[in-house]
Amino acid sequence: MLSSYLYGVLVRAPLIILSTILMGSISLVVAFWDKDGTRQLAVARAWARMLLWSAGARVKVVGLERIDPKASYVVCPNHVSYMDTPVLLTHIPVNFRFLAKKELFAIPFLGGHLKRAGNISVPLEDPRAALRVLSAAGKAMKENGQSMLVFPEGGRSESGELETFKDGAAYLAIKGGVPVVPVAIVGIRQVLPMHSHHVRPGDVTLRIGHPIPTEHLKPSDRTELTEQLYREIRAMQQMGL
Repeated sequence: MLSSYLYGVLVRAPLIILSTILMGSISLVVAFWDKDGTRQLAVARAWARMLLWSAGARVKVVGLERIDPKASYVVCPNHVSYMDTPVLLTHIPVNFRFLAKKELFAIPFLGGHLKRAGNISVPLEDPRAALRVLSAAGKAMKENGQSMLVFPEGGRSESGELETFKDGAAYLAIKGGVPVVPVAIVGIRQVLPMHSHHVRPGDVTLRIGHPIPTEHLKPSDRTELTEQLYREIRAMQQMGL
């Protein structure tokens, strides 16, 4: 009988690679006929389900009834693993796009695909330009009825502990006049740890908090909103699996 490590190397890893190539190719073809990114999102969700199945990740969702699939939100999860994205794509049912750092959009082939799917590039090295992008994204959310997914830590946490939040997510939610949704992913670090390529099966909990309204807030309130968001995600993390 294969050990867990060998099974991961010989079975799980090839399945993940093959499904990524297959669904990535399908998404690229679909992109030519998909003006608003909806079909590409559907392909991404199918890819995400394949990855979770291949990895053996058993995901329990708590609080799903708190969000309306037809409403617009800024969804804000913690970020500790590359497997966070498949969990979110599979189990967050709203029509969302990613707010991602500019460097990803500069990668040949991938960058154009991300842009065609409606994801938004943010120049983190230029705060004024970043604010302009966030303002435009907020306006687009109002006009298109879409949601945005933002990792408020700005990247994966090395330690697994919640890092300091940037206030871009709060600013975007206020400019868009939409609620911000705190989300905690617990257990995914054991499925795919930071700096590891060894995927192992495990239990994961996706905990969705109550949406925080923003319609009466001003951009100057973003620091307080960011602090509230941090507290709520941390409290949900500490509930464990």
